[in-house]
Amino acid sequence: MDGTLGAGGHAFGILQASNPDGRLLGLDLDPQALSLAAEKLASFGDRAILRQSSYATLFNQLEILGWQAVDGILLDLGVSSMQLDTAERGFSFLKEAPLDMRFGPEVPRTAADLVNHLSEVELADLIYRYGEERRARQVARAIINARPLYTTGELAQVVSRAVTGGRHSRSDLHPATRTFQALRIAVNGELEALEAVLPQAVRALAPGGRLAVISFHSLEDRIVKQFMRREATDCLCPPRQPVCTCGHKATLRELHRQPLYPQETEIAENPRARSARLRAAEKLPGNMNKLS
Repeated sequence: MDGTLGAGGHAFGILQASNPDGRLLGLDLDPQALSLAAEKLASFGDRAILRQSSYATLFNQLEILGWQAVDGILLDLGVSSMQLDTAERGFSFLKEAPLDMRFGPEVPRTAADLVNHLSEVELADLIYRYGEERRARQVARAIINARPLYTTGELAQVVSRAVTGGRHSRSDLHPATRTFQALRIAVNGELEALEAVLPQAVRALAPGGRLAVISFHSLEDRIVKQFMRREATDCLCPPRQPVCTCGHKATLRELHRQPLYPQETEIAENPRARSARLRAAEKLPGNMNKLS
């Protein structure tokens, strides 16, 4: 299962590698991405099954297909290059567009809804928690004073002035980066979806099956790291407790203790890959759980 199908690049490689009988379920909230992926994967016929849905619905999707287990699950988290490059989606502060940031049309709230209707305290908390922006209070106050704000350019200007007084070097991280990240995560419920899918993924994997997660910032990676580490541990009791009372048994084996990072050649080919990190784990034998 490719839970973040995008334009189908990973899915294409997986289907090629699993010739001639491998089947793949690809999920994505974005109808534009699904359309591009369907075209890219057309040569694989019914081996590629595509659905417009969040990866948080993993169980339901597999039950609909009648699949009892899968051999691999891939999650490539965050916003895609295609979404960033489509100005009207509102993900990028480099292009003037409506403040949207939704992964799909069924997502109920836009970034404009949050920017224009949350209180100053709620905005500051959101920007600090999801964007790790140290000046979250100043940014929230500036937004409140400037709203209504309806475009990416308007918001980027307000945030830039709040963070740096409007002065920043092109070599520095753009002052609006963390605020835009925070809004996107909140709009799409990204961290909640990730926390929801990880236990489902473990349960859905066949013994020996693998879960691979590519993340692009510390919030996502921390969730994945802590989950995999916990599921690779037999006992979760406090270290000084003499006898285990939790009864927890490991379900995963971490394939690498530390995440894997892109090589210089990959970054040269795709600069957006520079912050990517990959964690992977394998389902342990004796942990076959049917979905029903």
